[in-house]
Amino acid sequence: MRIALINENSQAAKNGMIFEQLKAVAEPKGHEVVNYGMYTADQDNQLTYPMVGLLTAILINSGAADFVVTGCGTGEGAMLACNIYPNVLCGHVVDASDAYLFTQINDGNAIAIPFAKGFGWGAELNLRYIFEQLLACPGGGGYPPERVVPEQANKKVLDGLKEITHVDMMTILKNVDQEFLKTTIGGPNFAELFFPNCRDSEMAAYLKSVLE
Repeated sequence: MRIALINENSQAAKNGMIFEQLKAVAEPKGHEVVNYGMYTADQDNQLTYPMVGLLTAILINSGAADFVVTGCGTGEGAMLACNIYPNVLCGHVVDASDAYLFTQINDGNAIAIPFAKGFGWGAELNLRYIFEQLLACPGGGGYPPERVVPEQANKKVLDGLKEITHVDMMTILKNVDQEFLKTTIGGPNFAELFFPNCRDSEMAAYLKSVLE
C-alpha cells in the first residue's frame, strides 16, 4: 500500500516528525510512505486545509496513493475537506483506538489527526500508537465480531451513496478555481511523486497542463 502524508500550513513545522513516525511503523510492514509536505512553514505554496482535501482526492482518485494521512490544528477541517470528494472516506482520529475502530468498522482511505489540539508531551508516542493500530490488520474486519456483517453491509451502502451524490473527479478539477488547483499541486516535490504513480492518464494530462 502506498501511504501519502499531507500537512497544511498551520502544522507544517511538524511534518518531519510525523513522517518519521509514520515510516517507522509502515515500512517494516511493507508499505511505501510518500511525503507531499508541506515540509516547512515558510514553503512558497501555502496549503490550507481546503487544499489538503483537494490534494487528498487527487491522490486517491488517480491511484497515486492508496491511503492518506493528513490533519490540521483540530483535524476537523481537514476531515470535512476530504469528505466532500468522491471515493474519499476520511475519519477523525485522535488516538490509537480511533485509528483501529475507523479502519475496522468504516474501512476508509484517509485519516485526519489533530496536530495542535492536545499535541504536547509524548505527542510522538501518540502518533506511533495511532499508526500501529491504523496498520495493525487489513481494514474492514469489523468490531466487535458480532457486528461484522451489518458493518460491512453499511460500508457498501455508504460507498454507493457517495457514487450517487458526487460528480466525478475530472469534472471537479475542471470546474474548481484553477489558481486554487495550481497552488494545491504546486508543491516542490508534487510532480516527481505524483506523475510516476498516477494510474489515470486523463487526470495526469490535465494536471500537467495546469502546472505549465
